[in-house]
Amino acid sequence: MKKVLCLLMAVILMVCGLAACGSGGDADNTSDLAYIQNKGTLIVGVTVYEPMNYQTADGKWTGFDTEYAEAVAEKLGVEAQFVIIDWDNKYTELDARSIDCIWNGMTITEEGRLNASITDPYVENAQVVVMANDRLADYPDAASMQDLTFAVETGSAGEKEATNAGFKNVTVVADQSSALLEVASGSADACIIDITMANSMTGEGTSYANYGYSVKLSTEEYGIAFRQDSDMVAKVNEITDELLADGTLDALAEEYGLTLIK
Repeated sequence: MKKVLCLLMAVILMVCGLAACGSGGDADNTSDLAYIQNKGTLIVGVTVYEPMNYQTADGKWTGFDTEYAEAVAEKLGVEAQFVIIDWDNKYTELDARSIDCIWNGMTITEEGRLNASITDPYVENAQVVVMANDRLADYPDAASMQDLTFAVETGSAGEKEATNAGFKNVTVVADQSSALLEVASGSADACIIDITMANSMTGEGTSYANYGYSVKLSTEEYGIAFRQDSDMVAKVNEITDELLADGTLDALAEEYGLTLIK
């Protein structure tokens, strides 16, 4: 009888443990929203990606996604903290609770939906091929670029589009800023990056004044990733609606040159 009771207790504990793991919340089966509010911080996983998340000369984080996250955190009654992550391991870091969300101009993909719960889309984006302005006319489409060398961010939509386009000479780097630097240094002929970054960092008045793009490889949308089945998704969607209604996001989009999805 004692063995039967012990076995029954072990089964009950295992079922309870599985329920807690699947809740998207804390170990005591609270919600993800409660977990974040209880600890008082929203840990945001980012890479350095202008104009979404980047640092000023004094090390302060700024950018569209930075200010957006801070506005949401304020409504939640917590502090937004930004942590640089390896983009290729973003979902691992999310599951391990090293971060609470991925909020960094993240393209919504099927892979993302398999590994996380994602908010409604909030900004339009595209993958573009950036190169020296004086070469743009020679490469009007992907077919004409097959012999070029490319730099892309590891695990990014840009890397996926390089594969889709059949490009063979591709170098994978840590982030999109590094991909752009590869082109400027002459290590690559072109890079594939988000149009949001290309608009912000290339052209007249930027550090990459002699670089630009004319070819879009894809159009896409940005979303914010939370842990699977997290109730933070519904909450952030709700707060986003409030920030759209009061004009906060419109002002940020104008400031940073982005197109909102409403």
